[in-house]
Amino acid sequence: QLQASGGGLVQAGGSLRLSCAASRSDASVNDMRWYRQAPGKQRELVAAITSGGSTNYADSVKGRFTISRDNAKKTVYLQMNSLKPEDTAVYYCNADLIYYNDYEAPVVGRYWGQGTQVTVSS
Repeated sequence: QLQASGGGLVQAGGSLRLSCAASRSDASVNDMRWYRQAPGKQRELVAAITSGGSTNYADSVKGRFTISRDNAKKTVYLQMNSLKPEDTAVYYCNADLIYYNDYEAPVVGRYWGQGTQVTVSS
C-alpha cells in the first residue's frame, strides 16, 4: 500500500530526502508518519503529519528534519538535513488509509512502507 524511496549513504552534515507514496488510487490518506529503527534498538517515531498539515517531531530531529506531504500525490516526504551518524537506521513510512471494498464497506487501516536504509558516515 505504501512505497518508500530515497535512502542512501551520506556523510555527516549532509542531507537526504525520503518519499513515500500510497499506491491505492481509491484510498483517502489521513495521518502519515516516519519511523526509524537502528540496529539493536526499538522502532521510534521520527515525525508525523496530519491530513491538515499539523506536524510533530521527535526531540532528536527537531530543527533538522522536516515532514511534509502532497495530498494530491498521496505522498509524504522527510527532508533530513544536518545528518548525524546516530541518524543511521532503516526508515519506515506509515499511514492511515481509508478505501471501500467490493461491497462498498469502508476499510480503515494503518499501513507500513517497506523501509529504506539511511546510513550516515562520520
